[in-house]
Amino acid sequence: MSLAAQSPVGITAPAEALAALRAAEARDGAPDLARRRDLLARLAAELKRRAEDFATAAAADFGARSRIETLLADVLLVADAAVHARRKLRRWARPRRAGVPYPFWPARAVLEPVPKGVVGIMAPWNYPVQLALAPAVDAIAAGNRIVVKPSEHAPRCAVLIAEALAAALGPDMARCVAGDAAVAADFAAQPWDHLVFTGGTATGRRVALAAAANLTPVTLELGGKCAAIVLPGADLVPAARAILVGKALNAGQTCVAPDTVLLVGHGVDAFTAACRAVGIALPETAVLDDAQAARLDRLAAGAVLVPLGADAPGRRRAIALATAPDDAPLMTEEVFGPILPLRPCATLDDAIAWIAARPPALAIYLFGATAAEEAAVAAGTRSGAIVQGRCVEHVGFTDLAFGGVGASGHGRTHGEEGFRAVSNLRARVRHGRFSLARMFDPPHGSLADRITKRLLR
Repeated sequence: MSLAAQSPVGITAPAEALAALRAAEARDGAPDLARRRDLLARLAAELKRRAEDFATAAAADFGARSRIETLLADVLLVADAAVHARRKLRRWARPRRAGVPYPFWPARAVLEPVPKGVVGIMAPWNYPVQLALAPAVDAIAAGNRIVVKPSEHAPRCAVLIAEALAAALGPDMARCVAGDAAVAADFAAQPWDHLVFTGGTATGRRVALAAAANLTPVTLELGGKCAAIVLPGADLVPAARAILVGKALNAGQTCVAPDTVLLVGHGVDAFTAACRAVGIALPETAVLDDAQAARLDRLAAGAVLVPLGADAPGRRRAIALATAPDDAPLMTEEVFGPILPLRPCATLDDAIAWIAARPPALAIYLFGATAAEEAAVAAGTRSGAIVQGRCVEHVGFTDLAFGGVGASGHGRTHGEEGFRAVSNLRARVRHGRFSLARMFDPPHGSLADRITKRLLR
């Protein structure tokens, strides 16, 4: 049965969905603040009402997925973001005064955030609800209409996303598009007023190229090798626990999962013993499908693997610690799974050089860092975030902007910065009856010439 047949939304082709929302925009205009706040409240309530349905659907799509992970990292994270945006919206949307140079006094200038129009959202499979609907919260708060393309690799979640959008927002504010890679390519090529894409770096480049043909502004949330630096001041067992918790979440299939552990002043054997002492070995979530499992096997070829436990039936794989040469695929490509490479580093400078030699990632995690060591990492590397003491959890900070730099993406989602990313910051100027600047109105006389010469000295 097709997704369209299962869902009441009327899942359509990208161009058809865009045209429908353009027509609604022309007829009804952008929603005012009261309407946006109501839509955000409805979306949060609808997600909570369907929370267990999403948990069941995600478990079926993955083959096995932690119910708690779906409820917290997918459903509750988005619902909390919607509630937060609703509470902060009046302040975010308030015009901001801009300074006026004295020759133009008594003019008044402001910057006002206004809706861009229709925002396209392309979501991946790893957090099917969060990564489809967290950008939707930003867009709705900013007064836009949305078209969402959930991942075809999580089809049951895609149906529920379409149903939730229909129930909470209605067909004049939101549409859903289903399909494979060909539909995704068509989606990226539409003339959206803004496009949000979350996924791999290689696909992100293709999306950006497609969007460029229409001069569509894009927010790209991509990936990379998020390093965890364990410094001499770290207590190994708590550090290992925090890293393994981040790695076990969603079986490592997280763009901000700790990808590689850089051990400064600690040996591989000591860190391995600390990991065993923690007792976190088998994620509750499975590797998505056979293609992802084969990709992990390719990355691990030639590496020395130390499993922390036994695999479970299906595609539930235990976390495996790994060592490999720096030029091995495991050390150059994003892992995105339950394999954790370890690399000893003689000094912090060595660890910084290792990170700096690779494309910048979404996050760098620090354990046992002094203020001076954290400052050295900040000065010597580029990343979307630097986090001390835990992994991944900063994504759930509702008022903290989230995004990457360079190969890990550009633009921001979440909170006020996410709101501004999908807003047009329009300038509004009101001139007074007179200003000094009018002395330069043509025709220019000798007084204008003398003042200009004085200003240029």
